[in-house]
Amino acid sequence: MSVVTLEKCRENIRKQLDNVVDFWLKYSLDRVHGGFFTCIGKDGKIYDELKYVWLQGRQVWMYCRLYRTMDRFHKPEILEAATVGGAFLRKFARVSSSSGQWKCAFCLTRDGKALKVQRTIFSECFYIMAMDELSRLTGDKDMQLEAEQMMEQLIYWVQVDPSGLGRPQLPGEVPINSLSVPMMLMCLVQQLTEGRGQEVAQKYKELGNWCVEQILQHIQRAGTAILENVSVDGSELPGCQGRLQNPGHALEAGWFLMLYGAQSGDKEIHRTAIRNFVELPYQYGWDKEHGGLFYFLDVDGHCPTQLEWSMKLWWPHCEALIAFLMAYSHTRKPELLEIFSEVYQYTFSHFPDAENGEWFGYLTQEGKVALDFKGGPFKGFFHVPRCLYMCERILDDLLENKD
Repeated sequence: MSVVTLEKCRENIRKQLDNVVDFWLKYSLDRVHGGFFTCIGKDGKIYDELKYVWLQGRQVWMYCRLYRTMDRFHKPEILEAATVGGAFLRKFARVSSSSGQWKCAFCLTRDGKALKVQRTIFSECFYIMAMDELSRLTGDKDMQLEAEQMMEQLIYWVQVDPSGLGRPQLPGEVPINSLSVPMMLMCLVQQLTEGRGQEVAQKYKELGNWCVEQILQHIQRAGTAILENVSVDGSELPGCQGRLQNPGHALEAGWFLMLYGAQSGDKEIHRTAIRNFVELPYQYGWDKEHGGLFYFLDVDGHCPTQLEWSMKLWWPHCEALIAFLMAYSHTRKPELLEIFSEVYQYTFSHFPDAENGEWFGYLTQEGKVALDFKGGPFKGFFHVPRCLYMCERILDDLLENKD
């Protein structure tokens, strides 16, 4: 891609980000009860009033990050949405568990009553992201402390005793290392330590190193595969669970590792991130017939048991755009920019809705829109704007330092 092409690419990404932000500001904020509607149809109509804590936290984080770091988003309506969403999350997301520990709900009614709790760590993860980022915007030290206290509880659940999550210990259960857990904890380490100084960085250094070790265990079969689930000692698991591949997760873990390698000065981790977690998932995950990234794959070529395995979802393509553009910006290897261009062409010709705004999230294998809503229980104001935001910033840096 030439400098002119990169400039056109940046301009399109900037316009897309403006469009996506405008869509969610227009349709998502609940001015009666607070928080955000995320079940939004293709034309902006709300089709369900349930509120999902993952998405509430992600949306607060995204608004705060845009407001804090991009001048054109330093607007009162974005600040209002962030603070209203944060207040709703803080008031209603946490529910007390039987162990006396704070657990976050997964799903709330419109007025904030807990409806469902998941026995995982992810509602808490996005609660931490939201509270930490909002504390940076408001200067609220209690909010920052709350995020750090919830983080300590997460670490305890993951590394010491998971019983607080509420999962019963069943006789046939085998403990596993699922890629999503260490990569999410690494994301939180990067969030909590950003700009906080050496004392905070040192506090989470050991956890960051642990996350890297756990993520690297997913490199399997002599470096030829990234598997989603492995045993706690890093060996391959039997059956469908052990053979599962999720290219989008691997790519997301790749750019988390790249950031870690760049910040720590660990060149070997940085090389591994690009080779094993960026280039490799693209090689096995790209649909060579129809284009786009498969959602799930089986490393031995069996048909995955996930019914949506062959679909093309919005978020893996978002992660691929970030990963390849970041990898190119760190190395200046032209082959990485060529793959970014391929992913870019597929993504921007298939997912954005030119008529109503925002992006479709779920395509068939052939690239046709399968589900036409713009938001739902799992798609909110996060992967698309985070991707566009990060790519715009990376392109700004590339174009400023094009020599």
